[in-house]
Amino acid sequence: MTGTFKADSDLVTEVRPAVNFGERVGTVSPDILLLHYTGMDSADGALKWLCCEESGVSCHYYIYQDGHMVQLVPENKRAHHAGKSFWAGDTDINSRSIGIEIVNAGHQGGLPDFPIEQMKSVAKLCRDIISRHHISARNVLAHSDVAPGRKEDPGEKFDWAWLAQQGVGHHVAPTPVGSGRFFAPGDQGEPVEALQSMLAVYGYNIDITGLFDEKTRIVVEAFQRHFRQEQVDGVADVSTIDTLHRLIND
Repeated sequence: MTGTFKADSDLVTEVRPAVNFGERVGTVSPDILLLHYTGMDSADGALKWLCCEESGVSCHYYIYQDGHMVQLVPENKRAHHAGKSFWAGDTDINSRSIGIEIVNAGHQGGLPDFPIEQMKSVAKLCRDIISRHHISARNVLAHSDVAPGRKEDPGEKFDWAWLAQQGVGHHVAPTPVGSGRFFAPGDQGEPVEALQSMLAVYGYNIDITGLFDEKTRIVVEAFQRHFRQEQVDGVADVSTIDTLHRLIND
C-alpha cells in the first residue's frame, strides 16, 4: 500500500498513512480492541512519530484531546502498536487487534485527565469498530493488560467505568478497598495458586506456581490499573480478588 486510503470508519475526518504495518497473521478479522495513551508532550509530535519509518511503530487510529480522529493504518492490516505482548494464550496481539492511540502525556507527564470530548470520541469509535468486527466486551483491553510491567497505558485515570456505561468494554463496580486478608510478595500456597489461576482464566500472562512472586505482583498491578483503580499497589487484597472473581462470573 502506498499513498492514502479510504477510512474504515465514517467518524474519521483525516487519514494520515503510517509506513510501519504488515499483513495480519492467522486471522482475517481482529478480535481485540487495544487502547493506548501516546505518552508524549506534543500531540502533533506523537502523531508524526507514529507515521514515520524511524519509529518502527504505528496504530490504526489516533484521537486528539478535542475528539478529532485520524486513521493511520487500514483495519485489515497489522499495525505495530502492541509490541511484546500476550492475551489468552496468544503472543501475536498485533495480528489480533485494532490499536487506538489516545493523546495524553501519560505517567511521565503527570497523567492528566482525559477530556470528556476526547472520551466521547473514544466511545463512538470503539462502538463502531466493535459493531463491525463483533469484538467481545472482554477483549476491549488496555496496553497494560497485554504487557504488564512493560506498559502502563492508558493508566489508572482512564475512565473504564464511564466507557462501559457507553457500551464499551467489560466492567463491574470494583469492591471497595478495605481491611481483610491479602496476598503480597513471598506468600505462597493454594490461595495464591487460585488467584493466579483466575488471572490466567481472564487472559493475563501468569505462571500458576502458588508463589506470589514479582511477576504475580506485576500482573495484579496491571489488573488493578484497569479494573480496581482506587489503589494500584500490586497487593492482592479482598477488593482485588473479589472484583476479579465477579468479572470472571459476569
